[in-house]
Amino acid sequence: MPFEFEKTELSEVILIKPKVFEDDRGFFLETYKKDDFKKVGIDEDFIQDNHSKSVYKTLRGLHFQKNPNPQSKIVRCTRGKILDVAIDIRKNSKTFLKWVKYELSQENKYQLYIPKGFAHGFVTLSDIAEVNYKVSGNYSPEDERSIIWKDSSINIDWEINFEPILSNKDKNAKEIKEIYKDLP
Repeated sequence: MPFEFEKTELSEVILIKPKVFEDDRGFFLETYKKDDFKKVGIDEDFIQDNHSKSVYKTLRGLHFQKNPNPQSKIVRCTRGKILDVAIDIRKNSKTFLKWVKYELSQENKYQLYIPKGFAHGFVTLSDIAEVNYKVSGNYSPEDERSIIWKDSSINIDWEINFEPILSNKDKNAKEIKEIYKDLP
Protein backbone atom coordinates (compact mmCIF):
# COMPACT_ATOMS: atom_id res chain seq x y z
CA MET A 1 0.00 0.00 0.00
CA PRO A 2 1.49 3.37 -0.97
CA PHE A 3 0.05 5.10 2.13
CA GLU A 4 0.33 4.96 5.88
CA PHE A 5 -2.92 6.07 7.54
CA GLU A 6 -2.76 7.38 11.10
CA LYS A 7 -5.85 7.95 13.22
CA THR A 8 -5.65 11.21 15.15
CA GLU A 9 -7.05 12.14 18.57
CA LEU A 10 -10.23 12.89 16.64
CA SER A 11 -10.62 9.42 15.17
CA GLU A 12 -12.52 10.60 12.09
CA VAL A 13 -9.64 12.92 11.10
CA ILE A 14 -6.89 10.90 9.44
CA LEU A 15 -3.25 11.83 8.81
CA ILE A 16 -2.12 10.38 5.49
CA LYS A 17 1.57 9.68 4.90
CA PRO A 18 2.25 8.72 1.29
CA LYS A 19 5.12 6.43 0.35
CA VAL A 20 7.66 8.57 -1.53
CA PHE A 21 9.97 7.07 -4.15
CA GLU A 22 13.06 9.26 -4.55
CA ASP A 23 16.10 9.02 -6.78
CA ASP A 24 18.54 11.32 -8.59
CA ARG A 25 15.77 12.61 -10.86
CA GLY A 26 13.44 13.69 -8.06
CA PHE A 27 10.51 11.84 -6.52
CA PHE A 28 7.20 10.14 -7.24
CA LEU A 29 4.25 9.55 -4.95
CA GLU A 30 0.57 8.76 -5.18
CA THR A 31 -1.65 11.38 -3.55
CA TYR A 32 -4.98 9.58 -3.79
CA LYS A 33 -6.10 6.02 -4.44
CA LYS A 34 -9.82 5.45 -3.94
CA ASP A 35 -9.55 1.74 -3.02
CA ASP A 36 -6.84 2.30 -0.38
CA PHE A 37 -8.66 5.28 1.10
CA LYS A 38 -11.94 3.32 1.21
CA LYS A 39 -10.28 0.57 3.28
CA VAL A 40 -9.68 3.08 6.12
CA GLY A 41 -13.13 4.65 5.97
CA ILE A 42 -12.54 7.51 3.53
CA ASP A 43 -15.32 6.48 1.19
CA GLU A 44 -16.42 9.68 -0.47
CA ASP A 45 -16.83 11.01 -3.93
CA PHE A 46 -14.37 13.88 -4.18
CA ILE A 47 -15.69 16.13 -6.92
CA GLN A 48 -13.28 19.07 -7.08
CA ASP A 49 -9.63 19.94 -6.50
CA ASN A 50 -8.65 23.40 -5.23
CA HIS A 51 -5.27 25.14 -5.08
CA SER A 52 -4.37 28.19 -2.98
CA LYS A 53 -1.21 30.24 -2.60
CA SER A 54 -0.53 32.20 0.58
CA VAL A 55 2.26 34.41 1.88
CA TYR A 56 3.93 34.06 5.28
CA LYS A 57 1.61 34.80 8.23
CA THR A 58 -1.60 34.22 6.23
CA LEU A 59 -4.26 32.43 8.23
CA ARG A 60 -7.20 30.95 6.33
CA GLY A 61 -10.16 29.68 8.31
CA LEU A 62 -11.79 28.38 10.27
CA HIS A 63 -14.24 27.37 7.53
CA PHE A 64 -17.04 24.85 7.11
CA GLN A 65 -20.23 24.48 5.13
CA LYS A 66 -23.44 23.85 7.03
CA ASN A 67 -26.11 21.34 6.04
CA PRO A 68 -27.40 20.59 3.47
CA ASN A 69 -24.06 21.19 1.70
CA PRO A 70 -21.24 20.04 4.01
CA GLN A 71 -17.82 19.18 2.58
CA SER A 72 -15.08 16.75 3.47
CA LYS A 73 -11.52 17.65 2.46
CA ILE A 74 -8.15 16.05 1.86
CA VAL A 75 -5.55 18.79 2.36
CA ARG A 76 -1.87 18.81 1.37
CA CYS A 77 0.84 21.45 1.14
CA THR A 78 2.85 21.17 -2.09
CA ARG A 79 5.09 24.20 -1.54
CA GLY A 80 6.30 25.59 1.76
CA LYS A 81 4.88 24.75 5.16
CA ILE A 82 1.56 25.23 6.99
CA LEU A 83 0.06 24.38 10.35
CA ASP A 84 -3.25 22.70 9.49
CA VAL A 85 -6.11 22.54 12.02
CA ALA A 86 -9.35 20.53 12.15
CA ILE A 87 -12.05 21.10 14.80
CA ASP A 88 -14.97 18.84 15.62
CA ILE A 89 -18.08 21.06 15.40
CA ARG A 90 -20.69 18.28 15.69
CA LYS A 91 -22.91 19.37 18.59
CA ASN A 92 -23.66 15.81 19.78
CA SER A 93 -20.12 14.50 19.46
CA LYS A 94 -18.08 13.36 22.47
CA THR A 95 -15.21 15.43 21.03
CA PHE A 96 -17.22 18.60 20.33
CA LEU A 97 -14.87 21.62 19.96
CA LYS A 98 -11.76 19.45 20.28
CA TRP A 99 -9.12 20.07 17.65
CA VAL A 100 -6.00 18.56 16.14
CA LYS A 101 -3.17 20.24 14.28
CA TYR A 102 -0.44 18.95 12.00
CA GLU A 103 2.39 20.49 10.07
CA LEU A 104 1.94 19.79 6.39
CA SER A 105 4.84 20.65 4.11
CA GLN A 106 6.48 20.04 0.78
CA GLU A 107 9.14 18.11 2.71
CA ASN A 108 6.96 15.68 4.67
CA LYS A 109 4.26 15.41 1.93
CA TYR A 110 1.62 14.57 4.57
CA GLN A 111 -2.08 15.03 3.91
CA LEU A 112 -4.97 15.49 6.31
CA TYR A 113 -8.45 14.06 5.78
CA ILE A 114 -11.06 16.31 7.37
CA PRO A 115 -14.59 14.86 7.24
CA LYS A 116 -17.94 16.60 7.16
CA GLY A 117 -18.81 18.01 10.58
CA PHE A 118 -15.38 19.54 11.11
CA ALA A 119 -14.15 23.10 10.57
CA HIS A 120 -10.78 23.65 8.90
CA GLY A 121 -8.09 26.31 8.85
CA PHE A 122 -4.37 26.76 8.37
CA VAL A 123 -1.62 29.30 8.92
CA THR A 124 1.32 29.76 6.53
CA LEU A 125 4.71 29.20 8.21
CA SER A 126 6.97 29.69 5.17
CA ASP A 127 7.54 32.63 2.81
CA ILE A 128 5.04 31.09 0.39
CA ALA A 129 2.75 28.09 0.80
CA GLU A 130 0.71 26.38 -1.86
CA VAL A 131 -2.09 24.18 -0.60
CA ASN A 132 -4.03 21.68 -2.70
CA TYR A 133 -7.17 20.05 -1.45
CA LYS A 134 -9.93 17.78 -2.65
CA VAL A 135 -13.52 18.49 -1.63
CA SER A 136 -16.54 16.23 -1.58
CA GLY A 137 -19.14 18.88 -2.34
CA ASN A 138 -19.64 22.02 -4.36
CA TYR A 139 -18.86 25.40 -2.87
CA SER A 140 -22.06 26.91 -1.49
CA PRO A 141 -21.59 30.57 -0.43
CA GLU A 142 -24.96 30.64 1.34
CA ASP A 143 -23.95 27.63 3.46
CA GLU A 144 -20.35 28.65 4.17
CA ARG A 145 -19.56 29.73 7.72
CA SER A 146 -16.38 31.06 9.32
CA ILE A 147 -15.40 30.72 12.96
CA ILE A 148 -12.97 33.36 14.25
CA TRP A 149 -9.49 31.86 14.47
CA LYS A 150 -8.96 33.05 18.05
CA ASP A 151 -12.29 31.94 19.52
CA SER A 152 -11.57 31.52 23.25
CA SER A 153 -14.11 28.68 23.60
CA ILE A 154 -11.96 26.59 21.23
CA ASN A 155 -8.56 27.99 22.30
CA ILE A 156 -6.40 26.68 19.45
CA ASP A 157 -2.65 26.88 19.97
CA TRP A 158 -1.61 28.15 16.55
CA GLU A 159 2.07 28.21 17.64
CA ILE A 160 2.54 31.69 16.19
CA ASN A 161 4.04 34.83 17.67
CA PHE A 162 2.62 37.26 15.10
CA GLU A 163 -0.72 38.77 14.17
CA PRO A 164 -1.89 36.78 11.15
CA ILE A 165 -2.93 38.21 7.79
CA LEU A 166 -6.66 37.61 7.34
CA SER A 167 -9.18 38.03 4.53
CA ASN A 168 -12.15 40.30 5.19
CA LYS A 169 -14.30 37.18 5.54
CA ASP A 170 -12.00 35.81 8.23
CA LYS A 171 -11.70 39.19 9.99
CA ASN A 172 -15.50 39.20 10.26
CA ALA A 173 -15.81 35.55 11.29
CA LYS A 174 -18.06 34.74 14.25
CA GLU A 175 -17.44 33.04 17.56
CA ILE A 176 -18.84 29.54 17.76
CA LYS A 177 -21.62 30.66 20.12
CA GLU A 178 -22.87 33.11 17.46
CA ILE A 179 -23.27 30.43 14.79
CA TYR A 180 -24.19 27.52 17.07
CA LYS A 181 -27.52 26.99 15.29
CA ASP A 182 -25.63 26.29 12.04
CA LEU A 183 -23.46 23.51 13.49
CA PRO A 184 -24.17 19.91 12.49
